[in-house]
Amino acid sequence: MLVDSAGLWFRSYYALPDSLTAPDGTPVNSVRGFCDMLARLISERRPSRLVACLDNDWRPEFRVRALPSYKTHRVAEEDSDAEEVPDALSPQIPVILEVLDAAGITTAEAEGYEADDVIGALADRERTDPVEVVTGDRDLFQLVRAEPQIRVIYIGAGLNKAQDYGPAELAEKYALTVERAGDDYADMAILRGDPSDGLPGVAGIGEKTAAKLITQFGSLDALLAGATSGDKRVTPRNREKLAEAAQYLAAAPAVVRVVRDAPVVADREGDALPRGAADVARLRELQSTWGLGASIDRLITALEG
Repeated sequence: MLVDSAGLWFRSYYALPDSLTAPDGTPVNSVRGFCDMLARLISERRPSRLVACLDNDWRPEFRVRALPSYKTHRVAEEDSDAEEVPDALSPQIPVILEVLDAAGITTAEAEGYEADDVIGALADRERTDPVEVVTGDRDLFQLVRAEPQIRVIYIGAGLNKAQDYGPAELAEKYALTVERAGDDYADMAILRGDPSDGLPGVAGIGEKTAAKLITQFGSLDALLAGATSGDKRVTPRNREKLAEAAQYLAAAPAVVRVVRDAPVVADREGDALPRGAADVARLRELQSTWGLGASIDRLITALEG
């Protein structure tokens, strides 16, 4: 199991009231929600290995260089390199990392890369075990494959409404080809764009048209070659739209596609999920200091299996 950690702690922060506080008054809603979600994932899905993947750089320079609009709406006004993180969330992140360390759960990051790239690299290099990617980011649908299986547990609507996507499910939902569902999705996403990431897409080409064009031609590169050569499957109107977006289409693949060879570094040897928390005493201390209550109890119980 590869967990998009930032996705979980942001979701927890906004899902739970900031009236959940430590004895000193510090909000701990994100910490508690994160622990509860992780405990539930472990209890219900029973992974043998688990990595909590971290953003080392939430807006990597290579993506901004390719497309300056990338995530600009999330930039903190006073610092063009800093993500706009709520004041009440920032101090909770180190506590979450302490909990993960005390629990004995592996964390991993890659200098200059996002968690998506860490997940992509770890998933892509796996040759033995099936992989489950837990995320609220649809971009990671591009990772699905048949063997060894990679599935995405999409929690964009919350853990209660989690959706489980492999190649067949992804192909069915977006009218893509099963054999290259992940690659099709990435190509479709480039055409469609994503305002939440500052990706404008190709004006006038929506999701359904994008999926149809990609499945007709087999890839974005083949589509663009066909549009240039006058392939009749590309209507004059769509040919014009693609030509107008040529600069964007040249830059977007480097932004949308995850980096499969990111230099991932883990905080410990191995990624086996511990059978019982590594340091229960320290977890209990964190529980007391930060008023984490039953959330730590649930995490300890989940690890004990």
